[in-house]
Amino acid sequence: MRKTLFLLIAVFSLSLSAKTGPRESKTSFAREALQPYVDKGQLAGAISVFYKDGVQETCCIGYADVSQKRPIRMDNIFMQCSQTKGFCGVTIAKLVEQGKIKLDDPVSKYLPEFGELWVLDGEKDGVKTLHRAKNVLTVRMCLNHTGGFPFEISAKRPDVRGGGWSGGAPIRQTASIAAASPIMFEPGTREQYSNTGIDIGAAVVEAVTGMKWEKYLKQEVLDPLGMKSSTFWPTDKQIKKKIELYETKADGPAVWREEMGNQQRPYNDSHVFASAGAGLWTTASDQLKFYKMLMNLGVGENGVRILKEETVKNILAVSTRPEGLGGYSLGLTAPVKDSEDAWFGHGGAWGTNCSVNWHKRELKLWVIQSAGGGQPWSGDWNKAAEQFFAQPMGESDVDAYTGRLK
Repeated sequence: MRKTLFLLIAVFSLSLSAKTGPRESKTSFAREALQPYVDKGQLAGAISVFYKDGVQETCCIGYADVSQKRPIRMDNIFMQCSQTKGFCGVTIAKLVEQGKIKLDDPVSKYLPEFGELWVLDGEKDGVKTLHRAKNVLTVRMCLNHTGGFPFEISAKRPDVRGGGWSGGAPIRQTASIAAASPIMFEPGTREQYSNTGIDIGAAVVEAVTGMKWEKYLKQEVLDPLGMKSSTFWPTDKQIKKKIELYETKADGPAVWREEMGNQQRPYNDSHVFASAGAGLWTTASDQLKFYKMLMNLGVGENGVRILKEETVKNILAVSTRPEGLGGYSLGLTAPVKDSEDAWFGHGGAWGTNCSVNWHKRELKLWVIQSAGGGQPWSGDWNKAAEQFFAQPMGESDVDAYTGRLK
């Protein structure tokens, strides 16, 4: 009887969450912190979201396009760059919990070309000195940046037209090129931030599922969470309303930039390939759905379960690296040791960031499209976040929204 009652309460809570969503706070901490920078023109536009226990402060300030005076909105598409890595981590985690992948399996079990790897010892007068790798490359190493791979393979050079992380080569070919190239150190002994390693993880997903990684991601994560605007190939209509790139200037208004070398126009033609290391376009509304799923230990705000609680806790919310190599899990920055004050998430090259604390049910999201020049407002924004999280929150709507019982 008690078990039946518990299940009924849980189902009701999740159903209510899908209908009501979070309650908007009456605070304006972020807006007050950012307004001076918008007034000066240093900050073209940004989106800030603070969330705690069912209460949310949402701030859309400035413009997505300054020249057109087009206000920035939650449904404007933007390039999240390396935040794509967390999506790859979730696809790997799903297959781990299904018993189809083990993190400490050799990558060569799924991709035979990784059976023999060579480590670069040095190079002199154009001659490279190599030795055969002694350590076995594992799936875990690829996803936590300890595999020894460079940031990108040579085929994805940003200075070549059609290159960058969404150009150059599809995922399976990227993995094959990486396997045939010297690695930088013995697998598992150091850390080197690498889009390539994440792409290899996505190639493992393809080998296991028999599907293109981007199709598996859409089927198992994006569609179930209702992330309808997230894609590797934005439509022309979406691109017209995208958040434009701006370079920050210390002594004047931000300057518009047409593109960056790592993400080149046109954004949806035949030169564009899905990249698990970077390349997924999204909106703030969509991105919130993904990170709230992580915050809520695998359950989306629509009540759909993507991952088991223990999966999120054990291999996404805490580091999977060897001791002494810092914190990083599967495509997500994560603490070395879990605690009530531990946050995990990821940022992107254009200045975006989102992180969550599942213990306290807290989330911080920041959306901007920065072409460089720094973010002089970051200190004030961080203070605004501290103010928001320090305020007392009521108990109403909290458990109903998250679907979790205390």
